[in-house]
Amino acid sequence: MSLATVHITGIGGYLPERVLTNADLEKMIDTTDVWIRERTGIEQRHIIAEDQMTSDLAAAAAMQALDDAGITINDIDALVVATTTPDMIFPSTATVVQSKLGGKDFPAWDIQAVCSGFVYGLAQVDGMMRSGMFKRVLLIGAEAMSRIVNWQDRGTCILFGDGAGAVVLEARDASVDYGMVGSVLHADGSYRDLLKAHHPHPPSSPEMHHGAADFALDSAGAAAVEMKGNEVFRVAVTKLGSVVNEILEKYELVDSDIDWLVPHQANIRIIQATAKKLKMDMDRVALTVARHGNTSSASVPLALNDLYRTGRLETGQLILLEAFAGGFAWGANLLRWSK
Repeated sequence: MSLATVHITGIGGYLPERVLTNADLEKMIDTTDVWIRERTGIEQRHIIAEDQMTSDLAAAAAMQALDDAGITINDIDALVVATTTPDMIFPSTATVVQSKLGGKDFPAWDIQAVCSGFVYGLAQVDGMMRSGMFKRVLLIGAEAMSRIVNWQDRGTCILFGDGAGAVVLEARDASVDYGMVGSVLHADGSYRDLLKAHHPHPPSSPEMHHGAADFALDSAGAAAVEMKGNEVFRVAVTKLGSVVNEILEKYELVDSDIDWLVPHQANIRIIQATAKKLKMDMDRVALTVARHGNTSSASVPLALNDLYRTGRLETGQLILLEAFAGGFAWGANLLRWSK
């Protein structure tokens, strides 16, 4: 059986209604709008409503992607959710989203690679679809990061927002010269203490096993994001520069072949460093960090959705997606736009 090519046939996104600006944060913690913008490029972020869960954000983005593709949930062969803020320990958030969309009897699972989750998911799904395992897959990146930040830690709470992005992927005849080109993925767990969200009694701990701890995230920030910012910045810039070179060499391309860079929206300075590595003008970079903040696994699909909804994508353009995450986990995908 010949291998298929994998195409994006539908895109969607969802951002919660509540907007938290830098001016709002000035009233909550010891920070300023100027300080936040100069160091991160972030001006505002969206915050999940009290009655919403990650699965609600994911389902909303998925519905838009399905509508864009002109199909229903019943046309899907598999559903994958990349998230680090699941609705519960188990079952997977993907199965919850499946139920909320009215689907059943097809596989659904989660991917946990933090901010690189969507890039990891796209690589995984691409390989499975090329082999003929699935014809159509719904891939979602969804996060409620505001639920796991310590709102007293001005070094981290300013960075994150909530949202979801989704794509419908479809396998087509391999003779078509568009669609997914390929991916590269990496991880190095020796860096794990530089960026983490650690609960003192995680599910696998003896204390949790004996019922000595409440796993619920608390307002004191016991399970909140912890980050050594300067160290993370240095490693991120180095690893993203390396992975850009790697994927171009792997597929025998050069910098000038890339039409659009769609990076993880964590920090404007990291994005600018990656663009400089590619010798790309910033007007060829998808930028949503100012409006969305860091939405973790949702940031890449939300940025791609923004490019699409504003009419800037053209058939045949080569798009580079890349992300860097806690773990550390990082990677990149290449696709030739064909929708």
